[in-house]
Amino acid sequence: MMISAKLHDGSIIPIEIKGSGPNLLLPVNPHPIEGDQAEKMRKWGADPALGRNLIDGLSDKYRVIAFDYEGHVQAFPKAETLTPHNIATDFLTIADTTNAEQFVYYGYSWLALCGLQLAIRTSRLSALIMGGFPPIDGPYQEMLKVTNATYQMSVEAKPSSKKQQTTSEEIDWSTVEVTLSTEQTKQFVTLYQSLQDFHDREVQSRISIPRLCFAGTADKIEYGERWGGVEVDIVGPLMRNQGELEALGWAVHVLDGLDHTQAMQANHVLSVICPWLDTLFSK
Repeated sequence: MMISAKLHDGSIIPIEIKGSGPNLLLPVNPHPIEGDQAEKMRKWGADPALGRNLIDGLSDKYRVIAFDYEGHVQAFPKAETLTPHNIATDFLTIADTTNAEQFVYYGYSWLALCGLQLAIRTSRLSALIMGGFPPIDGPYQEMLKVTNATYQMSVEAKPSSKKQQTTSEEIDWSTVEVTLSTEQTKQFVTLYQSLQDFHDREVQSRISIPRLCFAGTADKIEYGERWGGVEVDIVGPLMRNQGELEALGWAVHVLDGLDHTQAMQANHVLSVICPWLDTLFSK
């Protein structure tokens, strides 16, 4: 079933609903990517059918509400308005449109941190799953440096170099040239700038729902000077704070040997979240 919703900036996002059972909001592309773009994704170790595989793997027991939020913000950049408040508003609008009064949310990478922002802004979440971004000691300052550098390079790039739209999950930031537009890169500066005064440890007491986080043990990237000269460490905070997270109520999983792109693949994700969800909803 396909419907659509109007987001905070007036743009329209398509939504696919599949399955029945507890509602699960899933910000993924339900349509496999094909052609040259698919080949480039495979080159970087990404799965062109990631969203489809996640939907198919979850819709046998859950009412999956899938929407390609990352693809949408790249097609309709929100240079000044991609803030945690507006993102949470968008997600709640999607939930309203699909009659999901209560719902589970799963997001990976920056969409995982958006889930944390959603959790502290609504009582409608029944569970939260964060992949590829730590709930405590998240790299907000480091990502602001990386996204600022990306934005500056997009400003300096020649117009002819901005032909290809590429999502953040497809980029090896340390080696490739920027092909994103200034509007596309600026929106992520806006997002991380708005999170500089956010203290993720302090908000944990406001989250009482079941929650799960995971990352690969190799999820750490060293960026060169042109990218801000920082290390973005995802798994480090997860492992260092595992005891604290579990005491707070988080289920914590680390996936041996996997980097950021590998740990987001459907087979790994489903192996972690399906048993947890099944246990949660069998109680």
